[in-house]
Amino acid sequence: MSKYAILSDIHGNLFALKEVSNDLINQDIDSIILLGDLIDYGMQSNEVVEFIREKFSSKIICNIWGNHEKAILTKDFNHFSSFRGVESAKFTNSILTVESKNYLNNELIQEGRTKFKLDGKQVLAIHGSLNDNYWKAIFPDNLNGNYIDYDIVLSGHSHYPHVFQKFYEFENPAMRNKKSVLFINPGSVGQPRNHNPNAQYAILDTKLMSVELKSVNYSKYEAMNLYDGSIDDFYRKRLENGI
Repeated sequence: MSKYAILSDIHGNLFALKEVSNDLINQDIDSIILLGDLIDYGMQSNEVVEFIREKFSSKIICNIWGNHEKAILTKDFNHFSSFRGVESAKFTNSILTVESKNYLNNELIQEGRTKFKLDGKQVLAIHGSLNDNYWKAIFPDNLNGNYIDYDIVLSGHSHYPHVFQKFYEFENPAMRNKKSVLFINPGSVGQPRNHNPNAQYAILDTKLMSVELKSVNYSKYEAMNLYDGSIDDFYRKRLENGI
């Protein structure tokens, strides 16, 4: 295996997830990595969970809690930066089915991080960062942690896609005393914030050590039309412009 789809921050947006799934059909993907926040903000959290269970289960090799799973399933709403975020999380908690909660509790890694090997590479998958697994993101100018122990770091939470390398000082003359770490954030499938409203994800090829940041059009207005006033209209409006 060498090609992996990396998805994060689906946020209850089934329309976006379905188009990403359709796009994967043509990508010769071996496995799927999910970096958290399957639920909340969008109006189809249960449907997203069901879709993942039915369509992705056989290919998933990593599935971790994000901050929204953490907040909703533990009923700890103290870390949200706004009241509307708290109200959205409480609404999602109220509509999640027993089946959805069982899946999120039993099939996802609750620590919000895990490490594993891909084709000999040591990988860290984390929703946030080493400084806070759930609530602090990795950015190119602020890593929020030391990642020298890994070859590849996969993260989400920020809703901003990135691919970059950092070279740590490391005693290895054969590699000119440098240790390369590749950082990948696939962006958000269901609620992008990088002024690109399309569904976003990434493909990692470990044989070539290449990364492709993908953007897929989906029916944004159909997703927006599902909002019924149960949560702040901010979450509906932001889908239009990816903000």
